[in-house]
Amino acid sequence: MNNVTVQNIIIGGKNPLALIAGPCVIEDFDRTLKIGKAIKAIADKLQVPYIFKASFDKANRSSIYSYRGPGLTEGLAMLKEIKCQLAVPVLSDIHSIEQVAPAAEVLDILQIPAFLCRQTDLVCAAARTGKVINVKKGEFLAPLDMKNVVSKIEETGNHSMLLTERGVSFGYNNLVADMRSLPLMRSLGYPVVFDGTHSVQLPGGAGTTSGGQSEFVPYLTRAAVAAGVDALFLEVHDNPAEALSDGPNMLDFAQLETLLTDVQAIDAIVRKYK
Repeated sequence: MNNVTVQNIIIGGKNPLALIAGPCVIEDFDRTLKIGKAIKAIADKLQVPYIFKASFDKANRSSIYSYRGPGLTEGLAMLKEIKCQLAVPVLSDIHSIEQVAPAAEVLDILQIPAFLCRQTDLVCAAARTGKVINVKKGEFLAPLDMKNVVSKIEETGNHSMLLTERGVSFGYNNLVADMRSLPLMRSLGYPVVFDGTHSVQLPGGAGTTSGGQSEFVPYLTRAAVAAGVDALFLEVHDNPAEALSDGPNMLDFAQLETLLTDVQAIDAIVRKYK
């Protein structure tokens, strides 16, 4: 297992379960920072290693009229300030090669979205920055097909990567999370992350937006930790009904502390098997 270091956080092996969490997209600076501070307070209380996440641009929205975020320049400026105020590593997703260099100046982890995980030029450009790369497995890929993505990143000389499971397409507008994929991807030699919120998404299920079944987030998240993951990816909002992106599948902040307490207890049991 190649452990991955992000600032003072070590992910992988028998290290504590890490948390990557925040709102889906930057809605405005004050609310985004407020959510980050609230999550960090819980993470500090429970001694959970915490990485903040929020998108500066959601380029893969269902509708051209959907809210995408503040954009590259303004969004990265906000993330830089949030990183400073929270004193935690920061992750965001990139969608084009042009975004790689400016994003790498601010972000600690560059995330490759699931739809783009096979875009060789984007993956390799991100990897050549030397930053930690989080690749979300495409809904169209088998878990062991991620070996090709791993190989692309390794060819650049970068061995700092996370592999994220976020469900696989099952018919139209539906995802399922196959827990077998977690140990299978982990066998590729890198830490595995479970995305508990996008795994309950119903892609395009609401016509011009994606639907979701957020009530199942705790169930799948607990199951994934029992299967032996290294980190959790959770999109969290103080009022998902008001969220400008992915509200139907986001975790309500009020549920976070209980869920983290549960998964810590589960992780303590299964860590010896990692």
